[in-house]
Amino acid sequence: MAAITKEVFDLDELTRYLKIPKSTLHKFAQRGGVPGQKVSKQWRFHKGAIDNWLNKQLRHKSERSL
Repeated sequence: MAAITKEVFDLDELTRYLKIPKSTLHKFAQRGGVPGQKVSKQWRFHKGAIDNWLNKQLRHKSERSL
């Protein structure tokens, strides 16, 4: 499997990166639950922002389990 080296993902690419259903990600993005923005009518997500968001989610979850 090739490493993902893109800096900006569209909705389909981010669903593969996060390994979640497209419908789930779309709903989450519309509600502001994941860092992204619409460009014209399509969602775009910066990889660095997604990685930071994931790390914060993991830290928050591990802190709550203590």
